Order: sequence, then C-alpha cells, then structure tokens
Amino acid sequence: MDWIGFGYALFVSAGGVIGYAKAGSVTSLVAGIVFGMAAAVGVYLTSQNPRNVWLSLGTAGTLAVVMGLRFVNSWKFMPAGLMTLASVLMLTKIIFGMLKSRQHKS
Repeated sequence: MDWIGFGYALFVSAGGVIGYAKAGSVTSLVAGIVFGMAAAVGVYLTSQNPRNVWLSLGTAGTLAVVMGLRFVNSWKFMPAGLMTLASVLMLTKIIFGMLKSRQHKS
C-alpha cells in the first residue's frame, strides 16, 4: 500500500473541508472532495497495478498547475502554495516510481 499517496489524498480532501469551514467556499469543498477521491482511487489503482499511474498523475498534475497559478497570482503560501508544494512532491514521487519500474523491466 502507498501510504504517502493515501496521505496526499486525505490532505487534499481536508484542504477542501478547511476552505469551506474558514471561508464558506463551496467550490473548495467540492474540489477538495472530488480531487481527494480521485487521488485515493488513483493510489488504489496504482497499488493494484504499478503501471496504472495515469489517474494519480493527472490528479496531482492538475492540482499542481491550478494551485500553482493561484499561488503565482496571489503569492500567498496558504493554501495555494502549500497545495502546490504537496502536489509537486507527489508528482515527483509518481514520476520516480514510473522510472524505477521501467528500469526493472530492462
């Protein structure tokens, strides 16, 4: 099991809930739950088949870009910078995992 991946999924979901609790942002709540669930399903699929990384890659990549743009526009670390950092770290983990599994094939 990929506990780091599941932790990331929980972190994304919690971010949406916190955004709703602090600012009343329904958009944050919905996006957090949807992206958190997508990340969790992606991690589960990757746990079943290490080559099935596409949902995880798409989820972390989308969040990295969207939240990265929000961070660049506001220069506020919370929440956009933190979510960008977490998503870039998750992307790095996924890409290194892909490269590692590719090396084992050769």
